Amino acid sequence: MLNIKNIRLLRLCLAMTPLISVFVFALVAFASEKPIWVEATGESYMSEIDTPKEVMNRAKKDAEVRAIEYAVGTFIKSHTLVSNSQLAEDLIYAAVRGKIEKVEIIKEGWDTKDRNLYRVRLKALIEPVYPEKGHGMSVKLSLSKADLKEGEEVKIFYQPDADSYVYIFSVAADGSVTLLLPNSLHKENFAEAKRTYEFPPANSTIKLQAQFLPEHKEKTAEERIKIIATRQKEDIIPLGFQEGMFKVYDAKSTGMISDLVKRLNQLEPIDWTEATMVYVLRR
Repeated sequence: MLNIKNIRLLRLCLAMTPLISVFVFALVAFASEKPIWVEATGESYMSEIDTPKEVMNRAKKDAEVRAIEYAVGTFIKSHTLVSNSQLAEDLIYAAVRGKIEKVEIIKEGWDTKDRNLYRVRLKALIEPVYPEKGHGMSVKLSLSKADLKEGEEVKIFYQPDADSYVYIFSVAADGSVTLLLPNSLHKENFAEAKRTYEFPPANSTIKLQAQFLPEHKEKTAEERIKIIATRQKEDIIPLGFQEGMFKVYDAKSTGMISDLVKRLNQLEPIDWTEATMVYVLRR
């Protein structure tokens, strides 16, 4: 873990640990996800300028959109993880979209009570689609050292390729998640394109120091830093509890990751990106 302290007054023992170790294998597994059948109902009202055919088409389109939304929710839910420690895997799923492969109409017709309302009930086969992130934003992430001895200090460096708002996380072995940036001391998280930043900043009283969790008995620990960058200022951080100057999410609060993923899922894949950096802690 990294011991995060304020040189003046504050000393916090905040753990950071493994997200998941392999993005490549995770992506391969995701690509093989099977399409699913979902049912949805769509409806449309006929105005004075509409033709019946236009209303029928709108109702069908409405049902298809609802089917895709439901399917995407199912794709995410099926991989919503019971542990925050798998944050990286869930974030890949946050970019999932759906594509209709086949549609079967179950029932359609005009409402018996409102003759201007047309309703369609259909069954759609939805295939998951994972957009390529290479055409959107990207962010470079590195550490001053990737092999740390207990007690050593470390810096986080990052450089987005577009003006963005950045969020830096640490995830502990016990599943707890700490939001390093923004925090109560450094609230500004805007980063200019192509400019390299460091955390903690040079003039900050916060220091990051390598330290094992008290219950960790092994001689080494593989840990990770996660950064998320969004094109616009987004309310992606769910409610957690405050410990000192950092937001810390208890390991039992697994809904934190689910909420984060859902909020990212509402963004277009080209409007956000993420990166992970692995380091090893040795006694």
